[in-house]
Amino acid sequence: MATLTAVKPHPIFLAGRWVDSPDLLPVDNPANPAEPAGATYNATPEQYEEAVTAAQRAFEVTRKLPAYERAAILRRISEGIRARRDEIARLIALEAGKPIRDAAVETDRAVLTFRLGAEEAERIVGETIPLDISAAHTGRYGITRRFPIGPIAGISPFNFPLNLAAHKLSPALAAGNTIVLKPPSRDPLTMLTVAEIVAESGAPEGSVSILPMTRELGDRMVADDRFKLLTFTGSPAVGWRMKERAGKKKVILELGGNAGVIVDRSADLDWAVKRCLVGAFSYAGQVCISVQRMFVHEAVWDAFLSRFVDGARALKVGDPLDPATDLGPMVDADAVQRTQRWVDEAVAAGAKVLAGGRADGNYFPPTVLTGAPLTARVCSNEAFAPLVVAFPFGDFSDAVRQVNDSSFGLQAGVFTNEIEHAWYAFEELVVGGVIVNDVPAYRADHMPYGGVKDSGLGREGLRWAVEDMTELRIMVLAHPQ
Repeated sequence: MATLTAVKPHPIFLAGRWVDSPDLLPVDNPANPAEPAGATYNATPEQYEEAVTAAQRAFEVTRKLPAYERAAILRRISEGIRARRDEIARLIALEAGKPIRDAAVETDRAVLTFRLGAEEAERIVGETIPLDISAAHTGRYGITRRFPIGPIAGISPFNFPLNLAAHKLSPALAAGNTIVLKPPSRDPLTMLTVAEIVAESGAPEGSVSILPMTRELGDRMVADDRFKLLTFTGSPAVGWRMKERAGKKKVILELGGNAGVIVDRSADLDWAVKRCLVGAFSYAGQVCISVQRMFVHEAVWDAFLSRFVDGARALKVGDPLDPATDLGPMVDADAVQRTQRWVDEAVAAGAKVLAGGRADGNYFPPTVLTGAPLTARVCSNEAFAPLVVAFPFGDFSDAVRQVNDSSFGLQAGVFTNEIEHAWYAFEELVVGGVIVNDVPAYRADHMPYGGVKDSGLGREGLRWAVEDMTELRIMVLAHPQ
């Protein structure tokens, strides 16, 4: 059996240098807590200061880098991840507990995210604006251009330790910025491995630091006025408190939700069942756009729910390194215990368990509930667990109203073959994205992605992140009269 002392800690990436610190950070293996996934270090306050100072200094270089150089750096990172795909996917499975098939998909997505960043670096455009719309402005023209915003503070979450971090690093470099990234403490080794690729990419010295750090030092980064933008992905409670402390810097928040899906009477049930099983239970439901609330038309309620429950029971729960595994462990024992409490509370309030419902160590089986009161936390809060709550409806507009009856608004799914219902959902659902004939968990890495209400602020997706990470400037040309 491996012990922590037998694991050589991975150094941290400080402004182009590999360093250690006195603060050892063990990294657990959720599937087997007795055998750690590895270890690294938390940055010291002095190392943090060095990283921020280096980011400020390097910005004087990166802001002047031509597009072809920025694009070349990002393509080299993309190709470097592709070349180490199997290694990185296995590391994600070990330290995040993500099934190896899903870890490989995440790695492939990161390859694309960096390639898309290279393409966006090459097409950051401005426009010309005729200003002579009145006699007073005769002979004047406007030219706009986007300029990099400056050093960026990035904080990424545990559930997609590679690709959600890539959605901060890639657009930052594409726009000509520098970045200090705080990877998740639960699974930092993935991005530290990617830092090895960044180190060989030609990125200017000091332009990237990847530093695990304590929450206290992370709080210091949030409030640090030397950063011009904060980009955070994580829980709503933490994100909105960060915004309060962020000062004058721009803030992008990609937060959570209790995503709803509507299964209309005209839906293709086989497809809806198949996709809802994926949307609800992938990565043990630890996805911010995971299906949590299902609203099913009463005409298809029995047929849909029967197939869905059978499908949930058939999913394989087990070792994330087994290619046959559908659900691995939850990230830690605290997450399992919270999920169990919420399920038990719902049952005590009248909910019925159709599948799952009882934890087994760090594993929680696919769980399906009906009859839960809307005030139960499994309905009103973000579960972030492999559980769904189903409700019947009779009128489509009522289903839309129920999806909207939430403090969150990230994405929603609508399975329907009635075009008027699709348009109605698009008009009336108060969310960042309406996914027709698929689940809210669908995301393409180049589309605008983000939420409203408590689910966030701003949009990711390479083009839209680049817009947030740049400042628009206009030059007015006047012909002397």
